[in-house]
Amino acid sequence: MSRNPSMKVEKWITSEELKKRIREKEKDVKVLNRLHFMNYLYSGCSVPEASEKLGITKVTGYNWLERWNEDGYEGLIPRFAGGRPSKLTDKQKSQLKEILKERDDWTTKEIRNLICNQFNVEYSLKQVGIILRNLGMKFGKPYPEDYRRPRDAEEQLKKT
Repeated sequence: MSRNPSMKVEKWITSEELKKRIREKEKDVKVLNRLHFMNYLYSGCSVPEASEKLGITKVTGYNWLERWNEDGYEGLIPRFAGGRPSKLTDKQKSQLKEILKERDDWTTKEIRNLICNQFNVEYSLKQVGIILRNLGMKFGKPYPEDYRRPRDAEEQLKKT
């Protein structure tokens, strides 16, 4: 795929504003890298030079430049497609949550079997955990008694 090597940079914001956004965006690494790329272009670097400095391909650099020229800063924000749709509908997930609230001691294997029997959908144990987190539920193995606790813990606590 050949690109126009003399592609111009649209200066949507001033160089000072760009540097200010770089300082503010330190936590969002993807946007930060793209802002650094644009800063190199503002400084007079070519797309291949700026790409090499950041360790990205030229094609990626040209894609970032095109998105910048079309949308400005908003074009640098990653666009996630959202991934594969869930096998369970929102209604089924709410039904699952209600069923799970009836008991406190579910295992992920039991929940996986419940989903399979109730909704005729198969999930891995890892995916069951992800679904539970998305439903706002926490899961873990309950330990009724801490194995590290000494037998005379109350007495030791009273002494201190």
